[in-house]
Amino acid sequence: MIVLASQSASRRAMLSAAHVPFEAMAPGVDEEAAKDALRADGCDARTLADALAELKALRLSRRVPGALVLGCDQTLALDDGIMIDKAVDRDDAARILALLSGRVHHLNSAAVIALNGEPIWRHVERVKMTMRPLSERFIQSYLDEEWEECRWCVGCYRIEGPGAQLFSRTDGSQFAIQGLPLLPLLDFLRVRGVLAA
Repeated sequence: MIVLASQSASRRAMLSAAHVPFEAMAPGVDEEAAKDALRADGCDARTLADALAELKALRLSRRVPGALVLGCDQTLALDDGIMIDKAVDRDDAARILALLSGRVHHLNSAAVIALNGEPIWRHVERVKMTMRPLSERFIQSYLDEEWEECRWCVGCYRIEGPGAQLFSRTDGSQFAIQGLPLLPLLDFLRVRGVLAA
């Protein structure tokens, strides 16, 4: 059994589908404050995703001694390195989608496992995402249908849903796009004896 330091429906669904025994708990982290502090220290998008995943895993690990605690995070950076955060409202989501339209961006999906307040495993996957050119009409129609679901997603898309229509190409793991580098995680859990080898 592992403890997932996340309430993400997508991460819970992936673990359940892969038959990973887990319990989900909120990590109790002020993510925005942590993100601001890490950015002030000069973290790039990959380092930021890894640091936030570690923070969540460590915070919850101290509350559940003896458990393997999985912290996860994703960051998105444009091809020029500029980072994009989750949308604050629907207008911001439309702005983000217009900014990503017709461009390449990179999604960093990080996972860290902590045990007794110490990180014992980590992995970051980087996926290259090419968004097709989107009309303003399409963006508004997409948000009409998807806003309540995609509002929690960096980049305002759920690739496992209508968000797939936003892309002309993705280079990397579908699991990582959905928020979890699942295959490396499964390898680690087999080594630890959590899953059958």
